[in-house]
Amino acid sequence: MSYTTLAIALVFIVIPLLLSRTLRLGLEKDTITATIRSILQLLAVGYILKFVFDSDDVVYIILMVTLMIGAATQNVRKKGKAIGGITWKVAVTLVTVELLTQSILLGFRIVPPTAQYIISISGMIIGNSMVLSILFLNRFTAEIDAHRDETELILSLGGTPKQAIQRQLIQSIKASMIPTIESQKTIGLVQLPGMMSGQIIAGADPMQAVQFQLLIIFLLLTTAAVTSILLGLLSYRSLFNKRMQLLQEKQ
Repeated sequence: MSYTTLAIALVFIVIPLLLSRTLRLGLEKDTITATIRSILQLLAVGYILKFVFDSDDVVYIILMVTLMIGAATQNVRKKGKAIGGITWKVAVTLVTVELLTQSILLGFRIVPPTAQYIISISGMIIGNSMVLSILFLNRFTAEIDAHRDETELILSLGGTPKQAIQRQLIQSIKASMIPTIESQKTIGLVQLPGMMSGQIIAGADPMQAVQFQLLIIFLLLTTAAVTSILLGLLSYRSLFNKRMQLLQEKQ
């Protein structure tokens, strides 16, 4: 694909702009901003990745992964302001998921230890973990607010914080994992995943593309489970004080 054909593809941006304008949705500014940001960010990342891939230096690989984790952490923390220390808890979760998955991939030599594989797969892992963290925190804070009286009742009867919050915690973990599980039930039937489609368009053998996509599917299942459970275990304790009392909701 050339820059000329990419410019022609901007017609796909014009269509939602016209619809938003016609129906008075008021989304024109956000659409234009999102388009400009995506173009600039992806072009910048493209040049950076080209440099990193060419150098194949472990220092640059670590810096890229660190940048991804930092950006993802900042994005997630906005959704969990009611939970004390949410920034470091999200960061620990993302780092743990990244180290676990990469240790398995590289330790068993499933993929080569090169920048091309490590950074590309890390981007998918960290990005998915970021979305799962947001889903979990949104559901968890909603569950806490909806069952505050129930939680305080269990505490007043001598229950521990873990017992008082367990139902909300389990429901939130399940809710954040369900989208990943459900989407994988129909993968290949309802949709062809982006990675697989990209490889096929680039000329790769379809079966080779399928094998790589299956690898990503397996990775995302682990990512979903570890992210939701670890973030949940790190977060729930911050909802209680030293006297095992549920903290008041932050305004």
